[in-house]
Amino acid sequence: MKKYLFKIIILFVASGTLTFSCTKSDSLQLPPPEVETPPDNGDNDKEKSLEDQLKETDWKKEEVAEGIVWKYYHFSDIFKSQQSITVFEIDPKETSFDIEYVTSGFLKTSEAAMEADAQVAFNGSFFNTSTGGSTVFFKRNGDIINLTRSGFDFFRENSALSIDEGNIDVHKKPSGGWTDLDKNTVLVSGPLLVYNNEEITQVNKDFNTNRHPRTAVGVTSAGKVITVVVDGRSSQSHGLTIDELAELMSALGCVKAMNLDGGGSSTAWVKDEGVVNYPTDNKQFDHEGERGVATVITVTD
Repeated sequence: MKKYLFKIIILFVASGTLTFSCTKSDSLQLPPPEVETPPDNGDNDKEKSLEDQLKETDWKKEEVAEGIVWKYYHFSDIFKSQQSITVFEIDPKETSFDIEYVTSGFLKTSEAAMEADAQVAFNGSFFNTSTGGSTVFFKRNGDIINLTRSGFDFFRENSALSIDEGNIDVHKKPSGGWTDLDKNTVLVSGPLLVYNNEEITQVNKDFNTNRHPRTAVGVTSAGKVITVVVDGRSSQSHGLTIDELAELMSALGCVKAMNLDGGGSSTAWVKDEGVVNYPTDNKQFDHEGERGVATVITVTD
């Protein structure tokens, strides 16, 4: 009887040791709080470029209209963070761009989009958060609506989106100022992210180095327009720095790209869907926190 009891005790101790060892090993693989770490699949994954990662992403994709593709994905492993990213891929040869605006007060992206009977729309540039109206240079159909407010941060108005006879482009600020840019419609914003296929070195300012919701627009070498809205200020989507945003736009194929207004202004809208990103003005991760802005870029078919 003692011999059997001795064997049972040894078996019990060995089993407990084995259980403790497995538990300790498993705990080393737990992801850090709020950021899901992807499984380690060896050196190939570690060397994968952002461009390759985006190409292999299983985007939720829908053709909104001819020449307009809407894509969405919630990343758990991009820039070592969680990111909710909406992308519009637009062919300007098949669509028409315009900019809706108010000179005072506020205009929601969804309101401007429905008024214009747009297929998709996204927020424009910076504005006066107290009284409304643009705070940066804005020209529409040849008429100057607004000049950049005195004292405005130079790096937030060093680029512009132009619409001219169906051509969409991103520009660097001319040495003589924005009035020297001979384009029919011009909306200034910044920072400039990518130019001549090169990511731009940014100034060391909190606006650039902190993660925020972001909206950006760029053009590819083939002339396609890429719009990106990145959600932020949430444990489900952390937002991007300006350098990260530039890297993202470059990886999506942009040879030129610029930052638009972000934060609570970042909004992406799709016809028959409404607001499709997660604006932050209500401090909830839902589609209800849309903020009124001064300029809205609309795309019709």
